[in-house]
Amino acid sequence: MTKWKYSPPAAEQTRSYRSKLKVSSPIAELLARLDFASVEEAASFLDPRLSEIDCPFQIPNLERAARRISQAIDNRQRIAICGDYDVDGVTSTALLVAILQKFETYPAYIVPLRLEEGYGLSQKAVERALDKANTPDLFIALDCGTNSVEETDHILDAGCDVLIVDHHQSKRALREEVVLVNPHVEDRADRGHCQLCTVGLVFKLVHGLLKVRRELEDSRAFEIKLRSFLDLVSMGTVADMVPLSRENRTFARIGLEVLAKTQRLGLRHLMEVAGVSASHGVNPIDISFRLGPRINASGRLADAAVAVELILSDDPAFSLETSLKLDSFNRERQEIERSMAEQAMAQIDEDGAERCGYVVFDETWHPGVVGIVASRVSRAFNRPAIVLGKEGQLAKGSGRSIEGVNLVEILNRFSDKLDSWGGHPMAVGISMPIERVEEFREFFDQALREYLETHDVDKILEISAWLTLEEINSKFMQELSLLEPFGQANPEPIFACRSVCFGSKLNVFKDIHFRFVLKDSRGRALSGVAWKMADRIPPVNTPVDIAFRLVWNTFGRKKALQVELVDWRLAS
Repeated sequence: MTKWKYSPPAAEQTRSYRSKLKVSSPIAELLARLDFASVEEAASFLDPRLSEIDCPFQIPNLERAARRISQAIDNRQRIAICGDYDVDGVTSTALLVAILQKFETYPAYIVPLRLEEGYGLSQKAVERALDKANTPDLFIALDCGTNSVEETDHILDAGCDVLIVDHHQSKRALREEVVLVNPHVEDRADRGHCQLCTVGLVFKLVHGLLKVRRELEDSRAFEIKLRSFLDLVSMGTVADMVPLSRENRTFARIGLEVLAKTQRLGLRHLMEVAGVSASHGVNPIDISFRLGPRINASGRLADAAVAVELILSDDPAFSLETSLKLDSFNRERQEIERSMAEQAMAQIDEDGAERCGYVVFDETWHPGVVGIVASRVSRAFNRPAIVLGKEGQLAKGSGRSIEGVNLVEILNRFSDKLDSWGGHPMAVGISMPIERVEEFREFFDQALREYLETHDVDKILEISAWLTLEEINSKFMQELSLLEPFGQANPEPIFACRSVCFGSKLNVFKDIHFRFVLKDSRGRALSGVAWKMADRIPPVNTPVDIAFRLVWNTFGRKKALQVELVDWRLAS
C-alpha cells in the first residue's frame, strides 16, 4: 500500500521566496524544500552560470596534475589514458583526449574490456595500455585506479608517472609518487567537490590546464571554449546519478543546452539513432534511457573504446556506422536481459514466491547485465533481489532493493563469508564462492524476514505541492523549467490535486496504459496518461485525489502539456 506524505516547508520561507524571486507559491514551495542557505543561493540555483564555478585549484592535487600534463605537452611526451567503461568513464576519456588534441598531443587510450580484463585498472588493462602507448611517459587513469595499489606500483616501476582522476572511495593508500585527484580521499569540508563524478573532475582538470597554458602564453589555450565541452560533462553527470546541486547543476543545466546543439558529429548521429529529438531540447531522461544505455551497451558486450571513438570522430560515414553499431549492441543487451529475466522469474516460481527476497544464480548469465535484471526482478515482485552470474570460480552479481529495506545493513551480517561486496542501501555489488550461493540464499531470506518484523516498509509517496487544475498551464510550466534538470538532490516534483473527477473517455492502450482528459472549473481540458496503470483505473465521475508529474509531450515540432498520473485515492 502507498501512503501519501505531505510535509510543507515553513510558510515564512515560502513567502520570502515568492516575494523576492517573483515566483508562484508552488514554485516557491519547491525552492523552500531544497534548503538553501539564503535567497541569494536560491537565485543562483535558478540561474546557474559557468563564470561562477570555483577555481579548479581548490581541489587537492589538481594544480599538480595540470602542471604535469602541461609538462608532457611541452616535452612531447607519450601519454596513455585508461578510462572506465560506463558513460562517466567514456565521456571523461573523450573529454581529456579532445582537449589534448587541441594542444597537438595525441594520447593512446583504452577502455578495459569488461569480460577479458575485469573492472577498472586491472593488470591486464594496464599491460594493454602500456603496450599501445609504447611505454608512455605519463599514464592517466580516469574513473578508476584509486584502489589499484599493485597496478600503479607496476606502472611506476616501468618508468611512467601516474596521474589518477577518480571519485570512488579510497580503501588503500597509493604511493606518494602517484598524483591522485579524488576529493573523497582529501577534500576541504566547505566545498562540494565530493559530489562531482569523474567527468566533472576532468572538466575541472582541463580548466586548470588552460589556466596553466595561458600563464605560459600558449595561444592555443585562448582559443578553447570550455563551454563547448559541457555536452560531455552533462552526459556523464546525469548518467552517474550524482547530486544535481552546486557545480553539478551548472554543468548539467548548461551542458544539456550545449548537447541539444552539439557540433560533435558522433553524438548527433547517436541522438538520431536513439530517437532523441533535440529540437525541443535534451533532458536527463534522454541520457538515462536513450543515449546512456547505448554507450553502456558497448562496454557491457564489446569494447567501450568504440563509444570514445564515436564521440571524437568527425567522419560522417564512421559516425553513422558506429551509432548503428551501438544501437545494435543495445538491442542485443535488451535481448540478453529479457532472456535472463525470464529465467530468473522461472527460478523464483520454482523456489516459491513466499520468500521475502530472492537470490538467483546461473553460470551462463552475462555479468554485464545482472544489475539490470536484478532491477526488473525487484520491481516485478516488489521484493529485494540479487542476481548472480559466474566469473571464474566466483558467483558475482548485483542486488537491488525496495523502499525501506537497507541492503547494506542486511549484507553486513554475511560479509565475512563474501569474497567482496559494496554499494548503498538500494543497490549493491557482490561476489562469493559458488559453493556458498545456497547458504547465502537461505541467509538472505531469513535476514529479510527478521528485518521486516522491525521496520516499516510501506511505500511512501512524497507530495511536493498541492495544485488546482486551474494553476496548471504553460506559464506554470515555464516557471517549473527554471528548476530543471531534475535528478539526485533535486527530485522531479510530484504534485497533487484534490477532488478531481475522471470522465468516461478513458482510453486503454497496449493493454497496460491508459489516457484520460481532465476538465477544470472553466471547462478547459487537460490531457493525461497513466503508465502501467490499466489494472487500476479510477472510478468515473467520482471525486478522487490524484498525484502526478507535469511534462511536455513532444511530437514533431509540436509540444503539449501533459499530466502523468502517478497514483490516485478516493477523495476524503
